Amino acid sequence: MSSVIAAFEVEHSTSIYSGIVRMLDLALSGSDIHAAAGLFLVAPDSREADVRAQLQRPAFSRVSDLDISYLPYGDLEKNRDAIARFGTGLKAIRAIAKPL
Repeated sequence: MSSVIAAFEVEHSTSIYSGIVRMLDLALSGSDIHAAAGLFLVAPDSREADVRAQLQRPAFSRVSDLDISYLPYGDLEKNRDAIARFGTGLKAIRAIAKPL
């Protein structure tokens, strides 16, 4: 039986708010994805302040319980060769992700 080991919500042109809602929908859908998987919100470096501002909203007060991390485009680009070289698993991704 296969299982999901990570979920990535990529926010390139849509609102950060809607991306967080989609990630919450997934995490709270009744599956055990958040228990063992990595949940990552991927967005341009310039949108980190927007991500953190949205997470200050009362509606998102429980996001920290879900262990969602932020992955800026720049860090992914800078480290993509190393991530590919070191194979499978989330260790390299978790190393560059920023806790939210």
